[in-house]
Amino acid sequence: MAEKYSIKIGGSAGQGIKSAGLMLSKIATRSGLNIYTYTEYPSLIRGGHNVMQILISPEEVLAPSIKTDLLIALNKETIDLHLNELHDQAIILCDGEVFQGEKVISAPLSKLANEAGGGELLINTVALGATVGLLGGDLEILKNLITESFSVKPEIVEVNKVAAKSGYDFIVQNHADKITQTLKKAENIAPKMIINGNDGMALGAIAGGLQFASIYPMTPITGLLHNLALYQEQFGYIYKQPEDEISAINMAIGASVAGARALTATSGGGFCLMTEGLGLAGITETPVVVILGMRAGPSTGMPTWSENGDLQFALHAGHGDFPKIVLSAGDSREAFDLVKDALNLADKYQTPVILLVDKNICENDQSFHPLEISSQIDRGKLSLETIPDYQRYALSDDGISKRSVPGKGNFFIVNSDEHDEIGFSSEEIENRNSQMKKRMSKLQTCAKNDMPHPQIFGPQKADLTIVSNGSTKGAILESLKKFPNVNFLYLTWLNPFPADAVRNILAESKYILDIENNFLGQLADLIREKTGIEIMDKILKYDGRPIFPEEIEDKIRSIVIASDPPAGGERGNLNTEIASSPSTIAQGSRNDGGQI
Repeated sequence: MAEKYSIKIGGSAGQGIKSAGLMLSKIATRSGLNIYTYTEYPSLIRGGHNVMQILISPEEVLAPSIKTDLLIALNKETIDLHLNELHDQAIILCDGEVFQGEKVISAPLSKLANEAGGGELLINTVALGATVGLLGGDLEILKNLITESFSVKPEIVEVNKVAAKSGYDFIVQNHADKITQTLKKAENIAPKMIINGNDGMALGAIAGGLQFASIYPMTPITGLLHNLALYQEQFGYIYKQPEDEISAINMAIGASVAGARALTATSGGGFCLMTEGLGLAGITETPVVVILGMRAGPSTGMPTWSENGDLQFALHAGHGDFPKIVLSAGDSREAFDLVKDALNLADKYQTPVILLVDKNICENDQSFHPLEISSQIDRGKLSLETIPDYQRYALSDDGISKRSVPGKGNFFIVNSDEHDEIGFSSEEIENRNSQMKKRMSKLQTCAKNDMPHPQIFGPQKADLTIVSNGSTKGAILESLKKFPNVNFLYLTWLNPFPADAVRNILAESKYILDIENNFLGQLADLIREKTGIEIMDKILKYDGRPIFPEEIEDKIRSIVIASDPPAGGERGNLNTEIASSPSTIAQGSRNDGGQI
């Protein structure tokens, strides 16, 4: 098969686009291949156009693609919207009554669905069977998946199997000359799991010793709470769905004061409501993990689309100065690992830890080898013993005091006022200064003991250095496969920030390109603040869609063509503009940092 094969299945909401795409992904992994999916759907309660891209490859797939090799159109709108995304040799699988054309492989999807006995609801299953036939896949894998998916309803299992076989048989009997080996089953298949970020974070929280979670549903983190609610009895933690986001963080703080490892999650609008609680956790030195699933803002913005626009908000959330640790994940596996890290860091430093993800991470599926679920649980200076002359907020060189919980014989006060070492409210100058210095010194201790060196992908020395964080990671890594003279400085720790390491790396860089899913270049601003290095050339994209590898590759080529990489003193100052289909990238490459 080709290095990477791109399939898009589209239709109206209610036609089972997501379920069909996920089932096709499982067929691919059970055939020994790797997958990556990307889903688009409108911010509507009902209706609208849904589409899912499934990328299939013998090698690991890290990002979506602009172009499509096979378009499975369950309605005419899908063809109208995505026809311009097809490769020259691409094909369309659709009902002949929906569309006719040179690229079309016509199959009577609606007729076969009705003959199978399920009516229009089975069109997606007929299309799946036809796709398996067209790509040389194993029909038995699809039948087994149908049995697994509908095992509690045997009558549904049988009618879906009939529908799948009818689609498969139609292709084999009528379009044998078009059949490829894209889904040919390999030998010695290693088991793989398909997860998205919400799955990964739920599994990471459970593996990390989660004891309490309170989450109010909000796109894109709703899948996280579905997972946590499902497994709470099996793994012995409590999931609580509160009435709003303010209650969510306050419940998590209360559970943490009582000694439980606690977590909450939300998106930007809900995080706005949580900020007062975040400050409460800061001054009371209460461990709590907050997962922030970013989407396009401001206000309600575009609820079902992605953006990395809350980075600076997370860094500065809450009034006054208090320590918060801010981490950023780039894919589902990393989200799994960083949730475990966040729970440990929150306990160890007795402070809020914010984990940034976005809609693309939360909802895009990816295949992985089974995750390593064993983990080291570090509760820090938590004591369940009676401590003579206990002082909850005792001054210490590392900024961390011994922590106890109610009911262990240790008297202390938890309130939102500035306080002395026991917890009594105090506004004395010396006490205020000493408590502020104590709390804020946690970040220095954390940076010294736990903050890793930032990752560099590609060669240590390169003609071009890309800088980014978050879900742009996969697209950048895909692009690096074609450019051996380009490297990638990838950041997962944003506070504390690895300023010295980043400064040293970028000071040696010949040319720097910042890539972000936001309007302002918020990571570049953070780098300038912490290192003094201003990155002049940027790809900034904020239309809700991901940055595609093809767009990054075009930009890299424009840099190479436009000028020889300048000496280290200049950080890139090209006045170039990128306009790419289906989305437009605005880049801040002028001296004033504005967008073109």
